[in-house]
Amino acid sequence: MSSIELTPSQKTILTALVNLHGETEDAVKGEDIADEVDRNPGTIRNQMQSLKALQLVEGVPGPKGGYKPTATAFEALDIQRMDEPASVPLAHEGEPVEEANISEINLSSVHHPELCRAEIHLQGSSRDIHEGDDVTVGPTPLSKLLIEGTVDGKDDTNNILILQLNEMVAPAEEPEH
Repeated sequence: MSSIELTPSQKTILTALVNLHGETEDAVKGEDIADEVDRNPGTIRNQMQSLKALQLVEGVPGPKGGYKPTATAFEALDIQRMDEPASVPLAHEGEPVEEANISEINLSSVHHPELCRAEIHLQGSSRDIHEGDDVTVGPTPLSKLLIEGTVDGKDDTNNILILQLNEMVAPAEEPEH
């Protein structure tokens, strides 16, 4: 865990930068970050100055410029970077969300069928997903776990969806590994 303490606003903006940067690997314009987090571009510029001072962001000058996260940014957000992360798909209302990948699934209250919840940590934008929406997660690479549920809550700062589970399926055959 990182020793850098970020404000919720800094964490939201840095998470948006990391997500947008991950889609193209190019510098991200402040206006794009502002659109993603529904803030004023001036607010983003001000926050970027403090994130630069913390060495979490680097500025890229020029017409194709913008901002890029540093390796320290990934540590501060506790995001593990991998060259080729396994793909764990996410579908929203039956449609694949191409720019999202699931990084972690935490299950709670699995012993109580009516209260079973899943905490889904995702990399990518959850901006268009709202409470009451149906989502499908998986299948996961090894166990082929597939989760279907309804969004019960969201934590945009940490990119987490809380699902009320409708169904959870893992095939009984031996996994291929």
